[in-house]
Amino acid sequence: MAVLQTIRNFLASPQIVESEIIVPAAPTTYTVRPLTKKHLAEVMRLNLRCFKNGENYTKHTFSYLFNAPNTLSYRAVTAGGESIGFVFLMINQNGSGHLTTIGVAPEHRRRGVGVLLLGQVDAALKNRDISTVVLEVRVSNGAAQNLYRSFGYSIVQRIENYYVNGEACYLMMKPLG
Repeated sequence: MAVLQTIRNFLASPQIVESEIIVPAAPTTYTVRPLTKKHLAEVMRLNLRCFKNGENYTKHTFSYLFNAPNTLSYRAVTAGGESIGFVFLMINQNGSGHLTTIGVAPEHRRRGVGVLLLGQVDAALKNRDISTVVLEVRVSNGAAQNLYRSFGYSIVQRIENYYVNGEACYLMMKPLG
């Protein structure tokens, strides 16, 4: 039985059972810094707060991303040094980028943190002569879709049953010039 539980813990995303009450954070400034595997524990905690009930990445997935040579990762931090956002991007062999995940702590949303992180992604890709970047977003996540559109992404395809709960996603793409 212990072996089965160990396997489940390894493969399954942790679940947050109780609902979190979101209190907006005090005003602050934000900067973007590199995100490395030494930040694994804090990105795991933040991931659980950003993505609920099966939407979040596992420790195994984050470990893979941190160790893959073709992955770029950044974190948004407050003036006090607290990590409140993250983004992971994989550079594919065909010369394109794939934004795999981006998250912002609920109490810091709608303050331009996503814009800062996406700006960092754009700059990093342009510095590497990457011509295209893609991402997947839930059909129901209109706020994220609007953010991506404001950055020049367009919906190119709808993929049915993409998420664990059966929800579809939009594949969005952006050419970099």
